[in-house]
Amino acid sequence: MNVKNEEAIGMIEVSSIAVGYACQDMMLKAADVQLMVARSICSGKYMVVVGGAVSAVEAAVAAGVERARGVLIEELIIPNLHPDVFRAIAGSITLDPSQVGALGILETFSVSSIVEAADAAAKTSDGQVFRVHLAMAVGGKGFLLITGDLSSVRASVEVALEAASARGMVVSHVVIPAPRKELFQEYI
Repeated sequence: MNVKNEEAIGMIEVSSIAVGYACQDMMLKAADVQLMVARSICSGKYMVVVGGAVSAVEAAVAAGVERARGVLIEELIIPNLHPDVFRAIAGSITLDPSQVGALGILETFSVSSIVEAADAAAKTSDGQVFRVHLAMAVGGKGFLLITGDLSSVRASVEVALEAASARGMVVSHVVIPAPRKELFQEYI
């Protein structure tokens, strides 16, 4: 996904798969946004994530929220999302062996809280957010992976933890100082 710093991410999560499809359609018709992720997620919910210019994302999310009346679980808009977060969601960050260091993991109960946490970490610390996993095959939860030198990873995880804690959505977090290389080979 080609993104610029002024671009935003927006998402909705609904409790109905059928309405989720209708929301996705409304969001894509409402504004010129790029569909990043749209799918059913665990426990019978549906998630739609779009990216694009701030005003377009705001319009798309507003249309989705309007259509989701009665089944809306969460909505989120983050203007000026850090570009690494877009790439980490898309799974398009490839780590060079020289970039691999300590490994930080944060797991949250919701998709929106993990996106907020990843954005906060990417914007305020030196750890490399390289994976943001949204809901699929993890019970509707989210998790992020960060690497770098140990102090940077610890600082990044703390920033991410603080952001996710604001919503009360933290499941767990760890920092592994010297992980085996196999931990970087597959992220689910």
